[in-house]
Amino acid sequence: MLNFLAATEPVGMGVGGTLLYWVVLIAVFGLMFYFVGIRPQKKQQKKQDELMASLAIGDSVLTTAGFYGVVIDVMDEVIIVEFGNNKNCRIPMQKRSVVEVEKPVEEEAKAK
Repeated sequence: MLNFLAATEPVGMGVGGTLLYWVVLIAVFGLMFYFVGIRPQKKQQKKQDELMASLAIGDSVLTTAGFYGVVIDVMDEVIIVEFGNNKNCRIPMQKRSVVEVEKPVEEEAKAK
């Protein structure tokens, strides 16, 4: 009867080892999720916030719709953009709809 009991005892890590295994596994997947999913998104958001903060009157901008224009006025969350040579084509839009900003050439020359 002794041999029968010895054969049915669990062999392996035990409860503490299994718990440690799951904790390490969850920590590794959590770190992977952070570095693959969350961190790049935060970097992109920081870059977009810096772009919005640098908007000034006279900047050439590219919008999410693919239009190029020149910033005429800057407010808290809204900018007014003039499109083309027509002075009557001024459209208010949200700052977050700007994808790229190009500073005027004169301003860059003064900075150097």
